[in-house]
Amino acid sequence: MREYLLTLCITAAVTYLLTGPVRKFAIVAGAMPEIRARDVHREPTPRLGGIAMFFGLCAGLLVADHLTNLSTLFENSNEPRALLSGAALIWLIGVLDDKFEIDALIKLGGQMIAAGVMVMQGLTILWLPIPGVGSVALTQWQGTLLTVALVVITINAVNFVDGLDGLAAGMVCIAAAAFFLYAYRIWYSYGIEAAAPATLFAAILMGMCLGFLPHNMHPARIFMGDSGSMLIGLVLAAGAISVTGQVDPDALKLFAGSEKEAVHQTVPVYIPLLLPLTIIAVPAADLILAIVRRTWRGQSPFAADRGHLHHRLLEIGHSHSRAVLIMYFWSALIAFGALTYSVNSASMWIVLSVVILSTLGLVLLLLPRFTPRAPRWAEAFVPPRYRRGRVSESQTPDAAAESDAQAAEGPLEAASGERTPVAAGVSGVNGASAVGPRARLADRSRSR
Repeated sequence: MREYLLTLCITAAVTYLLTGPVRKFAIVAGAMPEIRARDVHREPTPRLGGIAMFFGLCAGLLVADHLTNLSTLFENSNEPRALLSGAALIWLIGVLDDKFEIDALIKLGGQMIAAGVMVMQGLTILWLPIPGVGSVALTQWQGTLLTVALVVITINAVNFVDGLDGLAAGMVCIAAAAFFLYAYRIWYSYGIEAAAPATLFAAILMGMCLGFLPHNMHPARIFMGDSGSMLIGLVLAAGAISVTGQVDPDALKLFAGSEKEAVHQTVPVYIPLLLPLTIIAVPAADLILAIVRRTWRGQSPFAADRGHLHHRLLEIGHSHSRAVLIMYFWSALIAFGALTYSVNSASMWIVLSVVILSTLGLVLLLLPRFTPRAPRWAEAFVPPRYRRGRVSESQTPDAAAESDAQAAEGPLEAASGERTPVAAGVSGVNGASAVGPRARLADRSRSR
């Protein structure tokens, strides 16, 4: 566990430290496209954050290769090299897209090629565990097609959800945390070495997201762009392929005893084998709804619009930060709910907890105008908008209420066009540096 945590910390540190210089490089290189109609942000923001994330990935793999226990993983398995090869290819395509806006079909072809490169080096699905049947071996073509499909779906699901500051990185980090606990349990508790690559991939993925999040939280100073969203989507898919298609459920030795006992014992095993799908349940749902919505309107499935789930949250009145936190909540509920159920499927407390938390999430969705206020003793530890500030003499209570309403509607101003976007190339856009002060607008209070 200590070596995995060390790898995670090194990956996060490298990603965090490189994001600032990468941001300045993106501004100089002109990777700051004009604001589009579907965008939520109001100022041109540099992209290419995926460059720092890719070098964080390389640093994590390099450190793991020199650690005592993890170094044997590189000797016995070719999966880390397969991941690095596919990640380098998909990252290069993303960098070109962030700079030159390449065609969607070209990106799709590049995603399939990157998945094929990983398959050629051994990172592929060899068999599928099917309840009631057991492990079904796949032919080479079946495994290749299934692997490519899973990689492409995961990459595009993560790419589709990358629409708000900190949303994609946070959701993938939550998914990677749940996946790390599951893979580590298989590797450590059951002694299955085939789960070690997936555990390493999840730890590195968490480090990449945690290192980038401080720069990407609202208001973001840099975007990860397609170079980052496609990269973390591929790493997430690689871990899922490794643990689902490489680890034989028969090796868990849960089939002893009567047939009834064996079926009951294997339920927790088959549930987390679907964990790669549950951890991207929210992005995958957004992807499916987007395809159906655009096809129904007679548009291309790759045509961009403002109909994603996070856009809907903004339209019903949630602030930018609250919309992101709600998406975090549902991702964590689905991912860790499946993880907990895999540990003990017979406990009713797990089901009741999921139901209670789901109810809480629905209540939060119905309270877009509610602004929580911290108690007096905690005001020093929370942002100003959550403090019980006194109304000044020049501001009546009605004016204060109107100001709070405007603060809740801040994210909608970009869609309605009430605020004039800042042109690209303006000095001080979104902060002078990755750790410096942010630009302050005259009507800053309305953007909260």
